[in-house]
Amino acid sequence: MPFVLPTLDAPTSRRDLLRTAATTAAAVAGAATVLGAPRSLLAAEAGAEARYFPEVQTPDEAIQRLMEGNKRFVAGNIQAPNRNMARLREVAGGQRPFAAFLGCADSRVPVEIVFDQGFGDIFVTRIAGNVADPAIIGSLEFGTLVLGAKVLCVLGHTKCGAVDATIKGQEVPGQISTLYQHIRRAAKEAKGDLNAAIRRNVQVQAEILEEASPVLAKLMREGKLKVVGGVYDLDSGVVTMVDV
Repeated sequence: MPFVLPTLDAPTSRRDLLRTAATTAAAVAGAATVLGAPRSLLAAEAGAEARYFPEVQTPDEAIQRLMEGNKRFVAGNIQAPNRNMARLREVAGGQRPFAAFLGCADSRVPVEIVFDQGFGDIFVTRIAGNVADPAIIGSLEFGTLVLGAKVLCVLGHTKCGAVDATIKGQEVPGQISTLYQHIRRAAKEAKGDLNAAIRRNVQVQAEILEEASPVLAKLMREGKLKVVGGVYDLDSGVVTMVDV
């Protein structure tokens, strides 16, 4: 029941004031119950999710977790694990993501949603054209070596504007053209085919990650990390793996 303050020009009796005070007290008490009681409820929720989604131990398990999440997303069976206040509080003191991503900044590719994951599950870097520039590489080294992500996925997507612009090579304003240098190799090898260039760009960026980062290369040699590639379809929501 909403609480409405009495207007100044309306006569208010002592009985009305007492009734209003009682109503307000009840509302406050109810709010306190809603805000306070969930600690046990949220803890229970967190425990249930932890049992349903056990901790990932290997790179292969991490890949499987991601692909199962994408299948749920495509099928409309989204479970939204770890997307509640209990999980938020759980990871506030530290994070241990099981996967890291180099994704495109495109607003239509929200990685956590696409793979049906939640707070603290995946470490995401995003940049137009999903290119591996030095800042991105450094961030991904942190996400894998320091935070412990067991799979690193380079994720492209259909109808990528950055790849398309690189193929066309038209003049663009500001700093946008600085992306071209990172994508030009894939665009050239695909010979103007946008879909082929998008897939090839995923492969090229994965190669750069391994070649430019001794940190990532060492983790891969030790079997602690796998680098994989994928292309997200904007129309269907399906992520198709790409050999890298």
